[in-house]
Amino acid sequence: MHGLEQLRYPIGRPVLPKGLLTADDRDTLIHAIVEAPSALCLAVDGLSEAQLNTPYRPGGWTVRQVVHHMPDSHINAYIRFKWALTEDNPVIKVYDEVAWSNLPDAKSAPVEISLQLLEAVHARWEQLLTGLTPKDFARTVVHPEDGLRSLDTFLAIYAWHGKHHVAHITTLRRHEGW
Repeated sequence: MHGLEQLRYPIGRPVLPKGLLTADDRDTLIHAIVEAPSALCLAVDGLSEAQLNTPYRPGGWTVRQVVHHMPDSHINAYIRFKWALTEDNPVIKVYDEVAWSNLPDAKSAPVEISLQLLEAVHARWEQLLTGLTPKDFARTVVHPEDGLRSLDTFLAIYAWHGKHHVAHITTLRRHEGW
């Protein structure tokens, strides 16, 4: 990966499991999800308003939009887990993350609101995830664009997702000397 692709995917693209995960794999991924809120807090710690309003790459979201996107996305993920656990192969709703990132709250709200929201969502999500069985993680949803997806797959995606967006911010900070 080079140039803009490296800025867009600083930790690479997500690697999806080919089958069901092992207990150790799940523990590692759950740990990544649990750590995401504190990693995001550290990534934005001490940034000025001007820095928060800086795009992480040319044509990309601002740091502020990235911060607000994380709880938007992870709330959706949490709900997808609940649907999968309480319904048989539910068709999940997708959302237009670009449109959401251009709403007034994502463009101007203080990042502290979303940092607190992400922490709260992840605290609940951790309680859910640590109580699931391997059979639970095998449950599936139907994604309108991607087809049948297991909770193991979503676990891998969202563990990657948090690291991915934190890396957008930390890479920008390194590049800018912040």
